[in-house]
Amino acid sequence: MTIDLNCDLGEGGVHDATLMPLISSANIACGGHAGDETTMAAAVDLARRHGVAIGAHPGYLDIAGFGRREVPLTPEATADLVLQQVAALARIAGPRLHHVKLHGALYATVNRDLDRAAAVVAALADHWPRLAVYALAGSPFASLARSAGLAVAAEAFLDRGYAVDGTLLPRSAPGAVIRDPLAAAARACRFVEAGLVASVAGTDLAIRPDTLCLHGDGSDPVSLARAVRNALDDAGVAVRPPAGRRGPPDIG
Repeated sequence: MTIDLNCDLGEGGVHDATLMPLISSANIACGGHAGDETTMAAAVDLARRHGVAIGAHPGYLDIAGFGRREVPLTPEATADLVLQQVAALARIAGPRLHHVKLHGALYATVNRDLDRAAAVVAALADHWPRLAVYALAGSPFASLARSAGLAVAAEAFLDRGYAVDGTLLPRSAPGAVIRDPLAAAARACRFVEAGLVASVAGTDLAIRPDTLCLHGDGSDPVSLARAVRNALDDAGVAVRPPAGRRGPPDIG
């Protein structure tokens, strides 16, 4: 069994150097919700030293709101926003750039707005076809990216709660953020071994991810990451970057 463990880094947090050895993919903020040339270079250097896959993490241009507030943009402007930030990290990472994962409200936007999702997918297919796309498992965005021939890593979350329809709960909702390291570790093993996760209502959702996300800006991300990594290691699960899956979305 194998799984990727990805983390959002380069966002101005103090834990990047401690988290990097525990993960296999880093999503590096590239000037939208956080980050600049200095932080991008530092995160890329850390990732290189630890053999961690380097990903661009574009977000809305909203530093004050940390990219977690939706910004009303046209589909074309949304696609341009993503391309500009991927290019900013590519200038530093070069050919080591492995994937792209949208951040925060932008991640949520493309899962419900098909016009903006299609524009982002088309832009990535035209300009960055070799990059894997990390996308919410079972989402319209993931399906569109696969249909465009992009490699997709289906993503599930260790520190976020799920609604009964398989979407992420809004951060303001009860149960939206999971802070217990042991709960996150148990969830990681269940994702890998059974392809299941409990929704906020207690019902099981069938999700078979390629990559598991934890956030580097949580209250204690290091304890959470260590617990998850130890649990996966103890279960004999190899933690390594995904190649992504091409073609039509999985059924069931």
